[in-house]
Amino acid sequence: MSGTVIFLELAGAVALLLWATRMIQTGVQRAFGHVLKDSLRQALGSAGGAAAAGGLLAMALQSATAVAIIVSGFTGAGLVPVARAITALLGADLGSALVALILQLDLTLLVPILLLIGLLLFRNAGSKRWQQVGRILLGVGLLLLALRLIGAAAQPMRDSELLPLILDYLAEDWLTAFVLAALMALLFHSSIASILVIAALAQQGLVPAALILPVVLGINAGAALIPVYLTRGMAYPARLVPLGNLILRGGGALAGLVALFFLRPDALALVPGIDTPAALAVGAHVAFNGLLLILGLVLADPLARGLAAVFAPGEARTPLGEVRQTALNDSDLAMPSVAIANAARELMVICERVETMMTRVPALYRNPDKVDLTELQGLDDEVDAIHTAIKLYLSRIPDDALDSNELERVNEILAATIKLEQIADIITRNLVTKAQKKASRRVDFSAAGWQELSAMHAEVLANTRRAFSVVLSGDVDLARELARSKERLRALEQESEMRHLERLRAGDPRSRETSTLHMDIVRDLKEINSLLVSLTYPVLDREGMLRRSRLV
Repeated sequence: MSGTVIFLELAGAVALLLWATRMIQTGVQRAFGHVLKDSLRQALGSAGGAAAAGGLLAMALQSATAVAIIVSGFTGAGLVPVARAITALLGADLGSALVALILQLDLTLLVPILLLIGLLLFRNAGSKRWQQVGRILLGVGLLLLALRLIGAAAQPMRDSELLPLILDYLAEDWLTAFVLAALMALLFHSSIASILVIAALAQQGLVPAALILPVVLGINAGAALIPVYLTRGMAYPARLVPLGNLILRGGGALAGLVALFFLRPDALALVPGIDTPAALAVGAHVAFNGLLLILGLVLADPLARGLAAVFAPGEARTPLGEVRQTALNDSDLAMPSVAIANAARELMVICERVETMMTRVPALYRNPDKVDLTELQGLDDEVDAIHTAIKLYLSRIPDDALDSNELERVNEILAATIKLEQIADIITRNLVTKAQKKASRRVDFSAAGWQELSAMHAEVLANTRRAFSVVLSGDVDLARELARSKERLRALEQESEMRHLERLRAGDPRSRETSTLHMDIVRDLKEINSLLVSLTYPVLDREGMLRRSRLV
């Protein structure tokens, strides 16, 4: 068998492994996502609870990176201290390592059972949740099948004359092996997949025992970089969480590599009960992350304080940097006017997140590969978390401490956060889903159809910025202009529908293929615009500019 064929078979098996991991994660998020996130948030009150919750969620999602995005969003909203979030991430790292340990067992007989039950549930289940359970089972079955394919594809490589020379060189040059393993983890976006591939190759005798430990350490270092990159657009406190994880996990991996250079231990004798390179790869991965978690339980608090002192922006360099610098200060609750102003400041944070999400909508449909859906979901999680924080904060102000104007302002802020959360949900649950359908069907809008959708989006995006300005300033003229935008958008909608029907009658194939998508996107944009316009109603109502009814 030629080297090209072997490489293609191995690459295809690895691709199946990555796709199966993604299937499991998607199924768990769609079926149990909200329950899991709520449970995680409740468990983050103590260090032990944070570590356990992070580990269990990582095992459910098959991804420590997904946990990092969720927990960082909580921290960015001020709901979780940085130290607790770092502990949760270390627990997630151990949880993902335990997943690799479980999947390394001989589960061959489960493959046909999981695939059969998963397919039956996915195609015939009466509820969406059970369909997602079917997706999860299919994903696990495909993942186990992929591991078998990797092993089968790697068998002919044992007869290669070049591969042993490369591996023998890397067995002596541990630094190069470490860097290459880190790059593999970054490429795969998954430490689980990386470890399983190395274990599968080692099982075929292709990876010598002397090379396992540097590779495992490199994979952990590379995996620690992934959440740092994915959270780069989040608020300052949220970025501290993966950075703290990188310092502990990446620094621990480098320290381990240095120790290997000086000690040169017998790799197979390091972890009790392990006698093969394949078992060593998974066992060392679990042991490394277990030791890191123990170390993190001790160092998380001082590390969080140090990060806050070093990276806090300007005046934010205070001992309180352990928690996100939210404006919702408990000490201000005794002064309702100040507390309401604090809530209004946090409302502006939600506005900024929603505007960021809106600006990325066109790329969802034109260049979906350039939009990080995990990051978009992270922004939605931040909006949810900040909305909850504002609601709980304002509820702690006694009603008898508020005068009529202050009570009215409190209701306005709460109503605005609800509407903004609805907009974020429309983007992540409706527009993102439709973009995924469009990509999966490999269809594209007609040039005229895309131009119409782009014009509507541009109008809604402009209204997004106007609405936020009205919420901030209370500008009556701007509020009135935004209210009139409903007529402009209605005109764009009617014109788009008319032209779309004309294209359908003319037999335009692209219009026919995307007809439902086109109309659904128009409806979603119109709904978002209606929510934006409703943000101005309190301002217009105070000026007596709103009719009580459109009926004559």
